[in-house]
Amino acid sequence: MVTLRVVTLLIGVTLAGVSIFAAAHTEEYFDSKESAHGGQTRMAGPYHLELVAKDKEIVLYVMDHADQDLSTAGGAGKATVQIGKAKTKTSVRLEPAGSNMLKGIGDFTVTPETVVTVFVELPGQEATAARFVPHKSQAKLAMKNKDAKPQADDAGGHHHHTQH
Repeated sequence: MVTLRVVTLLIGVTLAGVSIFAAAHTEEYFDSKESAHGGQTRMAGPYHLELVAKDKEIVLYVMDHADQDLSTAGGAGKATVQIGKAKTKTSVRLEPAGSNMLKGIGDFTVTPETVVTVFVELPGQEATAARFVPHKSQAKLAMKNKDAKPQADDAGGHHHHTQH
């Protein structure tokens, strides 16, 4: 009977560990923590991928699940950049640049509605993909700011962060 309790306990602990591990890799989890290079992080197969996108440039950092850098030597990738629901997509080739980076340049701008899908293949590994969508809070703020009317402040045009 004690053996059955131990086995049941071990199964319970294992299942709890699996669910905690799975929850630690959701978009909400990654969006709630600061990424190492100020970008957005997603899980893709055996990797954590951090996307740093600026106008005309994409940098993708590749790490393992423990957030340790993985070499991108001999690897390649592709990024597809789409602004909002526009039909136009820009394809950017990603090449190794630095120890754990894939980098590419292209003719695109980054807005709060930009969606980037990346495809990565490293030597000896299967190709994998990740989709980076705007943070919900950033997208809502951008839409709110678009619709907001300019308002005069009561500081006579001056903006102060401290009291006098």
